[in-house]
Amino acid sequence: MDRRARSPTRQPVDCDCPRDRLYDQLQHLPCSYYDRAETGDLIQRCTSDVETVRQFLINQVVEIGRAVLMLLVPLPLMFAIDARMTGISLILILPIAGFSVVFFQKVRNRFEAVDKAEGRLTSALQENLTGIRVVRAFARQQYEIQKFSRRNGEHRDLDYRLYWLLAGFWSTSDLLCMAQIALVVFTGGSWLASGSLGVGSFFFFLSAVNMFLWPVRMMGRILTELGKATVAIGRIQDILGHARESIPATTATVEPAAGVRGEIVFADVTFSHRDSTAALENVSFRVTPGSTLALLGPSGSGKSTIVNLLLRLYDPGRGVIEMDGRDIATLDRKEVRRQISVVMQEPFLYLKTIRENLAVGRPAATHEEIAEASVTASVHETILQFEHGYETLVGERGITLSGGQRQRVALARALLKEPVILILDDALSAVDTETESFILEALQSRRGRHTTIVIAHRLSTLMHADEILVFDRGRIIQRGTHNDLKEEPGLYRRIWKIQNAHEEQLRHDLRASANSIGRENA
Repeated sequence: MDRRARSPTRQPVDCDCPRDRLYDQLQHLPCSYYDRAETGDLIQRCTSDVETVRQFLINQVVEIGRAVLMLLVPLPLMFAIDARMTGISLILILPIAGFSVVFFQKVRNRFEAVDKAEGRLTSALQENLTGIRVVRAFARQQYEIQKFSRRNGEHRDLDYRLYWLLAGFWSTSDLLCMAQIALVVFTGGSWLASGSLGVGSFFFFLSAVNMFLWPVRMMGRILTELGKATVAIGRIQDILGHARESIPATTATVEPAAGVRGEIVFADVTFSHRDSTAALENVSFRVTPGSTLALLGPSGSGKSTIVNLLLRLYDPGRGVIEMDGRDIATLDRKEVRRQISVVMQEPFLYLKTIRENLAVGRPAATHEEIAEASVTASVHETILQFEHGYETLVGERGITLSGGQRQRVALARALLKEPVILILDDALSAVDTETESFILEALQSRRGRHTTIVIAHRLSTLMHADEILVFDRGRIIQRGTHNDLKEEPGLYRRIWKIQNAHEEQLRHDLRASANSIGRENA
């Protein structure tokens, strides 16, 4: 029968506070921590491991007190009645206790291995469910099933080894307990026969031994649960003990000011990810308030690293980044990020309504303000075509919307925030060229309201920028306006010619198709 069912007065231990503390810690860990951590394993630590500690506190703490009490209370009376029989009654108790301590270390190691295997299993499941459409698109179901089966088999095998260890412990401890009882019976019986021990004393010590053995065996169970709990506590402490994002000793805030703001300066900035080559090397540029800077370059050339450093998701290894003349390393990260809106190539949308997703950065926004931002992002008419309009519930990560719709909703969300600095990180890559031109025209009408950084591979997206920086292998290899760079030999000019040639070929094919259809109709 479950102990909790037999203890109606026992109050549940509230572990919401530790779980909240753990979640709060995760919100403040540096991004470098998540570069190495597995999402599924972190989820398990916040759920399964916290629950393990909770169950230990509920079920075992009271049992520890009860076992200690039952061990200590009879001892004075036993010594008072017969010291010889007391010694005989306790002769195997210490070996049993020592065996339990040795077992504790072994079972703790087994629990740790099982917990890690379960974390890997959870990560595999989370990864598969997150990418289920990719799995289906590449017909990889069987491969994923086999991969999950291997992880599950590893976890199952470790579980079996753990249970065999537990079975060996209980069998050995039961054997030692039976030996202790037999020792008391035979020794006490011989002394009883010789008349050196009374009948009452004999049965008292027989009862006392049974009383002793129950808490001793219970301590074995407690040690088992303690081993599991200490592993869980250790995994939780790995998170709680990790250093949070650094806070400057004298943290300044970004004070709002009248007029246009948002000057950005990178001065000889160098940055490397852990155990990798430099993502940026001696990068310097200045963006004047209200202007537009465009970044172009092949994948991995350092463009997105600029964004990550400006958001203080990472700190540069060398050099200085300034916002409005102040080193952002001396500014509060939250205040810096409040001044910036970012639209990523793969935007994240919550499992909420479109209105709630749009208002994430500005919860108090009115419907008119939401609609205005949506019009600028060329998504307002699309939203109105949905049955429930702005109250339409989007799927997890916005999966019910197309890629272009998600990007436009994310752009509207960023504009609604009215940021000082607007960053578009390949934010229009999934949008058709006609819609892109509408959006760019609308953004041009807002020119001067934000300092804008645009990252793109399509030159049509960035050709109207005040300055264009061309990156390659973490360095700036060209800079200038569109008109300057298209005439200058280099990467920009090559890309311009390639994209122009494709557009000319497309226009030629469309004209030929239209003429062919016209002749057929005639």
